[in-house]
Amino acid sequence: MKIDWKKKLASRKFWAALGALAVAACALFGIDNLTAEKLAALISALGVLATYIITEGYLDGKSM
Repeated sequence: MKIDWKKKLASRKFWAALGALAVAACALFGIDNLTAEKLAALISALGVLATYIITEGYLDGKSM
């Protein structure tokens, strides 16, 4: 089975799951809450950026 990475990286569910995984890993390894929050915020920001870039690229391709 081939993974469609463009579709996966544009998925809000994927980024939410990745953020939840990171926060759970921080809790597992005893990392403080502030660091876990910063990590979750960074992952969320990267998700928004990836979704924007992929969506804009798709729309630009459709308009040509």
